[in-house]
Amino acid sequence: MDYTLPETSLIQIKTLEKVNNRGTFVIEPLSPGYGVTIGNSLRRVLLSSLEGAAIVSCQIEGANHQFTTLPGVREDVVEIILNLKTLRFNLTSNEPVSLKLSARGPKVVTAQDFEARGDCEVVNQDAYLATLSKNGKLNLTITVAKGRGYVPVEKRKDEKLPIGTIAVDSIFTPVKKVHYEIEKTRVGAETDFDKLMLEITTDGSLDPEVALGKAAKILVEHFSLVEQACQEPTAAAKPARPTKAAAKKTTKKTVKKAAKK
Repeated sequence: MDYTLPETSLIQIKTLEKVNNRGTFVIEPLSPGYGVTIGNSLRRVLLSSLEGAAIVSCQIEGANHQFTTLPGVREDVVEIILNLKTLRFNLTSNEPVSLKLSARGPKVVTAQDFEARGDCEVVNQDAYLATLSKNGKLNLTITVAKGRGYVPVEKRKDEKLPIGTIAVDSIFTPVKKVHYEIEKTRVGAETDFDKLMLEITTDGSLDPEVALGKAAKILVEHFSLVEQACQEPTAAAKPARPTKAAAKKTTKKTVKKAAKK
């Protein structure tokens, strides 16, 4: 007999608030104890398993390594790379793409100075990159790719990059923060049901509500695999039927025994 959780038909998901990149959601009523079970599972998936886009490498004219200083540029290459790592992207291509930037001083360089392209958009256009003096210039190309979680340069050490290309630690996850709380709620005469409150903050490349739906889908897909692997057999295993050769041998033995008698 299948076990059915009580009152699952009453479960509702409500959006309490959506401001910029932050959303607050309520899931209730949940059976006692399931608030923590679902809340913690969603939180872990939201922070680790959603796909996002980030810089994986960059080429800066005049810099063969990250400890170079550029004439007429206030920041050194290390600081420029740190600023580049703050950029967030909407990437529609499944393949890595390149974005180019060319600036002349005097100028404050921001993310909006990148050349526009249809398959890759910088979300935080006002992100600061560098300050150029009158004679300063900055020419650079970044490579943006899709991925999950945090991937340090050490994990990509086997990649062969062209001379002058600097590998960058990549933060792919589009979710910056997840917080959840559990409160008690009433269902009829029972007062020990759970109310799960989830607060999700993203980097702007993904809507918080969409992020919640994707995390739930990932969990469902994994639980479905476990369910399929553990399904009870539909019918009892039948004994194997003897082959024709085995049947003939059995018949001959029976005839010989009868003849001896």
